[in-house]
Amino acid sequence: MKKYNICVLGATGMVGKEMMKVLEERNFPVNKFLPLASGRTAGTKVSFQGKEYTVEEAKPESFDGIEIGLFSAGGNVSAALAPEAARRKCVVIDNTSHFRMDPEVPLIVPEVNGHAIKNHKGIIANPNCSTAQMVLALKPIHDAVGIERIIVSTYQSVSGWGKEAVEELMNQSRALLADPNAKVEARCIFKRIAFNVVPQIDQFTDNGYTKEELKMVNETKKIFEDESIKVTATTVRVPVVIGHSESVNITTRKKISAAEARKLMSGFADVKVMDDPAKGIYPTPIDCVGKNETLVGRVREDISQERGLEMWIVADNLRRGAALNAVLIAERMIKDGLI
Repeated sequence: MKKYNICVLGATGMVGKEMMKVLEERNFPVNKFLPLASGRTAGTKVSFQGKEYTVEEAKPESFDGIEIGLFSAGGNVSAALAPEAARRKCVVIDNTSHFRMDPEVPLIVPEVNGHAIKNHKGIIANPNCSTAQMVLALKPIHDAVGIERIIVSTYQSVSGWGKEAVEELMNQSRALLADPNAKVEARCIFKRIAFNVVPQIDQFTDNGYTKEELKMVNETKKIFEDESIKVTATTVRVPVVIGHSESVNITTRKKISAAEARKLMSGFADVKVMDDPAKGIYPTPIDCVGKNETLVGRVREDISQERGLEMWIVADNLRRGAALNAVLIAERMIKDGLI
């Protein structure tokens, strides 16, 4: 089996570390491995496949001879370096939002729209982690009966903002447990996150939605290749370290029962239905940590509309929503002979 020269840009970050872990676990055919990061963290040591590597500072020439680049170092870094990598014949799988809505760049969840990978011109976009887990659960329903409208409210963990936000949650929690009246500072997250929820992820736009909410709206339509779906989102940061949760309400084009929906989702790749509330069975963020599957529970028919369904969707945002999705894209490229 052919092996590939691969780099991870953002190797010192939470997603980058998870990418390396997933590559190891899946025995990805790696020939040369190159960990990259910004100048700020270059020089850090990382371990991959039993070997220690020194993280190098990412520069255009870093991608000479690299065939696959997994990028997760921020939108500005991707904007500057992804085109440089692509010019050097390195296929970039980018985890930032920078290229997602570019009509020249496919936005991919392999189990949902893997066929679109073939349209890449050197750069492939990974979707927002919240979008990725939602479309995985909804894809079999959309294929079977169509989806007319989606209303989603998210409960997103602090790791979605990065390791600094995780540290902020921990530091605030320690301070408040020691003294409930302690004054804590919000630096990464817009308001205090410990023992609180914050209904803002990313910046607000002129229409009152945040950029995170509009990402879910626009990315869902692009991935499903269906501009007719009406989507609205409210995204909320919660004091959870790993695992994004979503309350999802859909209106289908044709009537489908909750039982039929459970059956469809249970048969779909990387979706696991955990749904027996009478026995206390439904997914929580703790259940998804380190798991490849998107977990679904609380599936029920919406009593307020004829063709409505309600469900609860949970997934590990670092793994399922980011690192695993990127590696699955690379695997699909190899399988389809696209690299």
